[in-house]
Amino acid sequence: MAPLKNLETEYPIIDSNFQNFCASHGIFSVEDFLIHDLYMLAAFAEQNVSSERLKEGITQILSIIDDMHQPWLNGMELLEDAKRNKHFLPTGIQGVDLLLGGGIRVGQLTELVGPSASGKTQVCLQTASNVARNYMMLYLDTGNSFSPQRIAYFLGKTNELASAQAKNQILQKVMSNILCHSVFDIFAMFDVLHQLESNLRCQERGGGCRIRLLIVDSISLLIAPVLGGTSTRGIYARITVSSDRTCFDGICWIFA
Repeated sequence: MAPLKNLETEYPIIDSNFQNFCASHGIFSVEDFLIHDLYMLAAFAEQNVSSERLKEGITQILSIIDDMHQPWLNGMELLEDAKRNKHFLPTGIQGVDLLLGGGIRVGQLTELVGPSASGKTQVCLQTASNVARNYMMLYLDTGNSFSPQRIAYFLGKTNELASAQAKNQILQKVMSNILCHSVFDIFAMFDVLHQLESNLRCQERGGGCRIRLLIVDSISLLIAPVLGGTSTRGIYARITVSSDRTCFDGICWIFA
């Protein structure tokens, strides 16, 4: 959730005085605010010379949190909402798309589980080749697993009846829409993701071309050294597709 200092522009009551008061109690973000004892915080505010303004700030934070919550819905309303708002990124693999009800669902996490060499990376490569037909995407490669040859193979299989010229145009478009970046430690990945977030926010404000899918293959290679593990081979893959509120629609984490 948002740091308190990021809210000051929109909510002047959350000024530096209020932020310093919250910081003195270990509160730096809306998330910190949620897990804090609000009765104790209000009691401390009462002892401050700016007690009324501080209590207004606390009320403002609670209002922001309330606005973030969706109204209560019963089961039938949730079902109808799901039917009306079914947004998917198809993988291009008929069996997988059938199993997932259309593809990778926007706003939800999809996890692929299986032993090493069970085909998790292949699912991601084919998903990338299918999504990149229409959208930009980013592929973070941590173990030299990205294979342009496999992308070309998948495209060839789905365009067997097309002419050689048409096949070449599709291949060029798909390859141009896939941005591949190699990262070999988790801190480098965080740097890339932070830069990506900044770029996406700029794209959203400028109305430019949006990245719709992010694949990290495989994140276990980055996490294992941090956790002190000896094995660099994972057993599952994770595909996440973000909600429409963000400026990109898909994230695909691969543990392979």
